[in-house]
Amino acid sequence: MSDVRRTDAVLLLVALVWGSSYLSAQTATAALPVLLVLFARYALSAVTCLGVVASRPRGSRRWTRDELRAGVPLGVTQAAVLVVETYGVAHTSAANAGLIISLTIVLTPLLDRAGHRGGLPGSFFAATGVCVLAVGLLMSGNGFHAPRLGDLLMLGAALIRAGHVVLVGRFTAGRPIRPVQLTTVQTLVGTALFLPVTAHDLPTLVHADPATWAQLAYLALFCSVFAFLAQTWAVQRTSASRASLLLGTEPVWAVAVGIVLGGDHLTPLTGFGAALMVTGTYWGQAVERAHRSTPEPRIPSSPALDKDPACPTEPSTPLTTT
Repeated sequence: MSDVRRTDAVLLLVALVWGSSYLSAQTATAALPVLLVLFARYALSAVTCLGVVASRPRGSRRWTRDELRAGVPLGVTQAAVLVVETYGVAHTSAANAGLIISLTIVLTPLLDRAGHRGGLPGSFFAATGVCVLAVGLLMSGNGFHAPRLGDLLMLGAALIRAGHVVLVGRFTAGRPIRPVQLTTVQTLVGTALFLPVTAHDLPTLVHADPATWAQLAYLALFCSVFAFLAQTWAVQRTSASRASLLLGTEPVWAVAVGIVLGGDHLTPLTGFGAALMVTGTYWGQAVERAHRSTPEPRIPSSPALDKDPACPTEPSTPLTTT
């Protein structure tokens, strides 16, 4: 297998794992309280990440000040995302959860406007409109009715996740932050946050059946640790556009896993909504990426101003959507 195909296969595997995480979370929360599931997921991830850090050369085991300053607040925002998302998954279908959370792709550029002159093109807002229509169809089920709690929670999770992604860009841009170290801090923060509120339920976790523990281990080791490290490895070996295209198949896998393994059923309305959601997010992603990569037009100035050190040219700052 060539290096390109191997990298593509790893990215598709990450998208598949993330797409399957909604069904795993739904299954785990059917057996255990949501917050206990999150504590177990964070604790198992933290232990694994600490093991990865401990296996590195001694000089690279310690955390820098930048990694700690970024990891603590990002650990809090990541925990907020997972709380709302996991409660949402517990009250809707795995397919709907994976599709609605993909709104993050079009919400992130709307929130991340700092340092970028000029607005997004009209085609981006048209793509966003397609996604909004898709959400309405996904919520409709067999006919239009009041939105379900789980779908509304997934909408909230998509908005919070978009804010989290923006903060990741703010805290890490231009700083020598190592992904493994940052992830370890985030998992430790999440573990510390969920431990006090779940301490009284720990006996329930200890006596959980093997199938539930298998779901928890899958969420922690594959959907968290493996997926993040594999994504980092693969993105370093391909273009950002190719990586985002392959990782953008996550909602497709969520639907496939929900239907094949979870027994979800798409009505004609929700099937059309699923197609619109995938189309809208891909379209919006392509428009935003092209807009971000277009150089900012320079304002003509006289040679005298060009040479004046008191009038420097302000560089443009690209949008952060990863």
